[in-house]
Amino acid sequence: MKRALGYAWAAPATAIGLACALLALVCGARVRAHRGAIECTGGELGQIVNALPRPVAFVAITLGHVILAVSPEVLERMREHEHVHVRQYERWGVLLPPAYALASLWQLARGRAPYAHNPFEREARERSGA
Repeated sequence: MKRALGYAWAAPATAIGLACALLALVCGARVRAHRGAIECTGGELGQIVNALPRPVAFVAITLGHVILAVSPEVLERMREHEHVHVRQYERWGVLLPPAYALASLWQLARGRAPYAHNPFEREARERSGA
């Protein structure tokens, strides 16, 4: 029951992630289910992401129960970290994106690195051993 609630609570972000995964799939990416999440990597995904402006570019990102990575090698390296973010979505649901953004802005206002000092990222690094 708890797991089902986690999926439902994260469903809006997962829907966005699935749309991104579908686009990536059309561009040659591979998709598989792994430990309760959809992992999407390869194809032209890396080229598409590299074309994004620097503030929004990524090597791996989690949207609900969907993980997008620019390459299979990056996914292998970042898998545990990204699965921590999946669990964060299960706890925070639709509140995660604004909470993450506010946490980053708070770090920036304090003169700290908004990504490196973001508590969501710190938790993912600590729990994944990265």
